Amino acid sequence: MRFRDRAILVTGASRGIGAAIAKAFAAEGGTVIVNYRQDAEAAEGIAARCRAAGGEALAIAADVTSEEAVAAMAERIGEEVGRLDVVVNNAFAPYRFDPDRRARFPDVPWSAYERQFEGAVRATYHVCRAMLPLLGRSSSASIVNLASDLVTRPSIPYHDYTTAKAALVGFSRNLAAELGPRGIRVNCVAPGLVSPTEASAATKEEVREMLIAQTPLRRLATPEDVAGPVLFLAGPDGAFVTGQVLHVDGGLVMA
Repeated sequence: MRFRDRAILVTGASRGIGAAIAKAFAAEGGTVIVNYRQDAEAAEGIAARCRAAGGEALAIAADVTSEEAVAAMAERIGEEVGRLDVVVNNAFAPYRFDPDRRARFPDVPWSAYERQFEGAVRATYHVCRAMLPLLGRSSSASIVNLASDLVTRPSIPYHDYTTAKAALVGFSRNLAAELGPRGIRVNCVAPGLVSPTEASAATKEEVREMLIAQTPLRRLATPEDVAGPVLFLAGPDGAFVTGQVLHVDGGLVMA
């Protein structure tokens, strides 16, 4: 039980990758804060599954792009949980991985980039700033940010999404350099296309097959495939790892 007596915040945890990560931490004895924006029923369902898996869980609504909402969430975690050891920044702005309908660069408005920066960078910025006092009390604190292998290998040019994730990697490495002396580690997990998720539902079968054929392990990632590496980076086995980007895409990116 690697995360017994440890508290973990997972943003965007009511479904998909975030839900899989939350349940994986709970199965290792963790107390999981299931952050969500709107779907209270889904979040409470994930919290119940976390408790059934052997951990404790608390669902908290907060729009992570809002400084005020994130501050209120931090206050509630401090009051109701009393500690925080791990932050997983998984939430991102809504996006559809649809190669046929993606906007080509001349047609991508700057506002599209802004939306993705809001979801990827601004949200992570607010969460890290608000949770830093709580993390600072932990003897082995860790932040794991969800990036994308598209930053290294833009198999399909999703300009706005990938640019925001590249900025998130830069943000994470600077944070790792600054917080390392305080004993707080910061890393990224960079998945390839993950299925099934709501974002990947629009990806056509021929594109999936193309990616599978180029992937040494010959399949797409599942949400559970992403959860394991997140736990590695957050836990004792990754205690001397910081400032890194771990690609989780079956070998599509080798770096």
